[in-house]
Amino acid sequence: MSDITVSQLAADVGVPVDRLLEQFAQAGLNKSSADDPVTAKEKLELLNFLRASHGKGGKSPAKTGKVTLKRKTTTELKQPASAGRTPAARAARTAKTVNVEVKRKRTYAKAPAAEMDQERLLKEAEEAKKALAEQAEQRRLAEEQELARRKAQEALLQAEKDERKRQEEARTRAEDEERAKAEAEKQQRERDIELARRAQEQRKTQQEARERKEKAQRRAEAGKPGRGRKELHVAAGKSGRRKPARKSRGRDAAQADMDHGFQKPTAPVVREVKVPENISVGELAQQMSVKAAEVIKELMKMGMMVTINQVLDQDTAALVVEEMGHKVIFHKEEDVEDKLIASIAHEPEGEPVPRAPVVTIMGHVDHGKTSLLDYIRKSKVADSEAGGITQHIGAYRVETGHGTVTFLDTPGHAAFSAMRARGAQATDIIILVVAADDGVMPQTKEAVQHAKAAGVPMIVAVNKIDRPEAQPDKVMQELVAEEVVPEDWGGDTQFVKVSAKTGEGVDQLLDAILLQAEILEFKASVTGYARGIVVESSLDKGRGPVATVLVQSGTLKQGDAVVAGVEYGRVRAMFNENGKMVKEAGPSTTVEVLGLSGVPQAGDSMAALPDEKKAREVAEMRREQQRDSRLAEQKAAKLNEMFTRMGEGEVSYVNLIIKADVQGSVEALKESLQKIHTDEARVKIVAAGVGGINESDANLALTSGAAIIGFNVRADAAARKVIEESNLDLRYYSIIYEVIDDVKQAVAGLLSPEIREEIIGLAEVRDVFRSSKLGAIAGCMVVEGVVKRNSPIRVLRDNVVIYEGELESLRRHKDDVMEVKAGTECGIGVKNYNDVKPGDQIEVFSRTEVQREL
Repeated sequence: MSDITVSQLAADVGVPVDRLLEQFAQAGLNKSSADDPVTAKEKLELLNFLRASHGKGGKSPAKTGKVTLKRKTTTELKQPASAGRTPAARAARTAKTVNVEVKRKRTYAKAPAAEMDQERLLKEAEEAKKALAEQAEQRRLAEEQELARRKAQEALLQAEKDERKRQEEARTRAEDEERAKAEAEKQQRERDIELARRAQEQRKTQQEARERKEKAQRRAEAGKPGRGRKELHVAAGKSGRRKPARKSRGRDAAQADMDHGFQKPTAPVVREVKVPENISVGELAQQMSVKAAEVIKELMKMGMMVTINQVLDQDTAALVVEEMGHKVIFHKEEDVEDKLIASIAHEPEGEPVPRAPVVTIMGHVDHGKTSLLDYIRKSKVADSEAGGITQHIGAYRVETGHGTVTFLDTPGHAAFSAMRARGAQATDIIILVVAADDGVMPQTKEAVQHAKAAGVPMIVAVNKIDRPEAQPDKVMQELVAEEVVPEDWGGDTQFVKVSAKTGEGVDQLLDAILLQAEILEFKASVTGYARGIVVESSLDKGRGPVATVLVQSGTLKQGDAVVAGVEYGRVRAMFNENGKMVKEAGPSTTVEVLGLSGVPQAGDSMAALPDEKKAREVAEMRREQQRDSRLAEQKAAKLNEMFTRMGEGEVSYVNLIIKADVQGSVEALKESLQKIHTDEARVKIVAAGVGGINESDANLALTSGAAIIGFNVRADAAARKVIEESNLDLRYYSIIYEVIDDVKQAVAGLLSPEIREEIIGLAEVRDVFRSSKLGAIAGCMVVEGVVKRNSPIRVLRDNVVIYEGELESLRRHKDDVMEVKAGTECGIGVKNYNDVKPGDQIEVFSRTEVQREL
């Protein structure tokens, strides 16, 4: 064999050159590069060295030591026992524990000083992999056993739960049966007791009747002649026993019973029944001297289901009294209160003296009422009003060169009708302000009606005559149509042309006011307890309840005990219209009063009393009457609402909570918002009050799902926190018509959208083709519009709709198309309808939803 190089030998053997050079060096053969020659002897020596190193004979370079390790591990596996059928078996069951013993044997060989052989390393890696696989398999088995144990335990728990549930249901049924049985036994005992009582009463009645009969017989026999003799003489031929004279004794006994019994009146008794504003059914029956069942029966005939304690309103009670044949006398609670107050405050009033007139300025919104008052007062009240309109009654006492006048400025907006009515009732003279360039408007007519209803004289101020478009004569003509005739035209109403901007005619207006006051001679007593009316009220955070009071008679002093509506208290402080504290207020004076127990209603009467105890008694009496009236109204409202819902179907509601700065604004908002309604949506006022928005208002809104409206008020920190956390709807306003517009939009949003139909195409059927797969196919000519594949259709025959549905297919020259325009032929297949005939018309239309508006 010829010599070869190291690189050639490495290629033949299949090992790297570097590895082969290392093996030559370990065998003691000096080979330094891949090009060195290798003889046959050197190859043999290298082969013997490699065999010896692998333990196959030959010369071994070193003896390799081997170490064998044996390892034994024990693992516990828990296996749940099967569930028993009886409770004892289930209670005694325990989980089984299985010990699993695993034996491992591993041999480690000490590596020679040289690098470990590659085959031995691969073998050890394979053994390690097998060991890891065995461990993974054991873990998997353990996890499967644990999962099975958990499932068995869950099934056992569910079975126990079901068993407990069945036992609980059985126990509940047994208790219900026992309860029903006990109730039935109780009812049976009560019936037996009632029957026994009735039988006893019947026996007693029969016994009394027999005793009365026997007594009457004895009286009849004792009244006959000869009954008092001691000897009895019997006529000849007669037996000694006498027959009782039944007929005569019966007549005598009946006569004796009539002498001591009740005689039915020959004519019905007609009574005068006093009917207050609220009266219960029992009290009404007592006043008519009839049983309450008779009154309830009469009310049932009228369609009202009531109880004996239910409160009736005055109209209903009067109707019942008239139906039962009695005379009605209407009894007003105000008369009782006035008599009570007069009896309590018995101090005599002094001689009446002249007082300043109370003048109310009324008219349409933005006609210049407040501006005219500003010129008289030399102030700028209108600039401070939100939106330039007055939103509550302003009371001012003005010292003019013509004398002292008390002015009341009322709002002109349509929402403040109650305020205008209240101003007309508390005033002496009304100034009707009409803009010369605008004429008579709706609120102008309403002010005229309030003035006529209150019987108050009126002076017309034609304002804005400085404008070039002013037409005073037109205003006079329009007012004549409202039966307000000027003095120049033969009437009794003064007309004064003024300009609140330049001051023209203001002096003539004041002269007219004082002239009217002088003619009417307004007088009031200065001494005695004060009487007045609450013009406006509010809740101040720092001062508490504040009431603006117009004193009409007497003198209101600091420290007086007063009652205003259902509120009472002692006057702690009084302030005039300029904010200055005053000690007393005489007639025709407006002051802000502090110290009441709560916020009174605007329009309530105010009276001063000797002490606070009497004031509390009057207030509690009024509060009780108000509560009865409210309960009666609520019951009637609920009944009416129920009938309304039955007639109208489902109604959606916009729930609102209203908080405002003054009581008049609360009234105006409630009255205006409750007028916003349709058959499908209405406004529901959950709560309304005076003062800032507090935490209780926010919680009420959260409970009732209501939106909060703050009119010139704000929410405190606690309320804001609840509102932010609960994401409630809170809105602030300062102008009333903005509130009305927003609520109208909210109500309109609850209305179901209106569905509008629009005809988009019309096709005439020229011929009908029958298909085994598609049924009847109508060959049509589109005469109008467009026929669309996905639009609904109607089939018309002689202009009468005979079918309404949708298209199943629309084709043009055997091709499916989405639409076909006018003047084009097409094939139409109507879905689920095969009765199409030549001459029919197929109408294609579309439906669109349009949001409705109020």
